[in-house]
Amino acid sequence: MNTPLHALINRLSLPLDVAGRALLGLYFLLPGVMKIVGFTGTLAYMTQHGVPFVLPLLLLAIVLEVGGGLALLLGWQTQLAAFLLAGLTLLICVYLHDFWNSYAGGSQAHELQNFVKDLGIFAGLLVLAARGAPRASLDARAAR
Repeated sequence: MNTPLHALINRLSLPLDVAGRALLGLYFLLPGVMKIVGFTGTLAYMTQHGVPFVLPLLLLAIVLEVGGGLALLLGWQTQLAAFLLAGLTLLICVYLHDFWNSYAGGSQAHELQNFVKDLGIFAGLLVLAARGAPRASLDARAAR
């Protein structure tokens, strides 16, 4: 069935796809930059949550967030970037939004909210990893 709403969505599919990919890219790029700016605080937060190998994992997270965020924004190596960011997001859920634990100054309700939000982002990244970038991307340009 092709309703007017379906027709509108089909007409807007490319800009919606590009906007979604760009917003996911920004979701990682900005926090990656903030991890650089607030390096010491992020290191302490990760340590408080029992993240192993804190320093190398923080450095890896920065590289993945900044590099992967830029890759999604540009549509470059989109499937790989989305897959790697999905893995990072899952690890962040388990280690940093562990609502089942209680921390001084922390809020379990807030961590539960972040956990569920990140699962939604994880799901979106899985879809992007499966489908790749639309026509308006560096990936599509390289394929031509």
